[in-house]
Amino acid sequence: MPSKMQSFTVSVVGIALLAGGQLAIAKGCIKGAVVGGVAGHVAGHHGVLGAAAGCAVGHHMAKKKQQELQQQQLQQPQQQQQPPRAQPKPQPAPAPAQPVVV
Repeated sequence: MPSKMQSFTVSVVGIALLAGGQLAIAKGCIKGAVVGGVAGHVAGHHGVLGAAAGCAVGHHMAKKKQQELQQQQLQQPQQQQQPPRAQPKPQPAPAPAQPVVV
């Protein structure tokens, strides 16, 4: 009969192998899972549920950040292609008023 430590080690290694191929897809998941796991554990020994929820939230936030960066990159070339706006010509200063001699 395997011990709890052996079962845990086999589970962690199996998850790592499965997740290894998904690293490009799982951006933000690891950080979110760690934070969620700790929060779930502190909130009442629900570390696994917290980790799952944290992974989902972390992945969502990473995807949202990626989209914002892509939008900024698309807008920068458009701003550089626009010709500079013509500056208005300065108006000559009005002539000083001449005093009236009586």
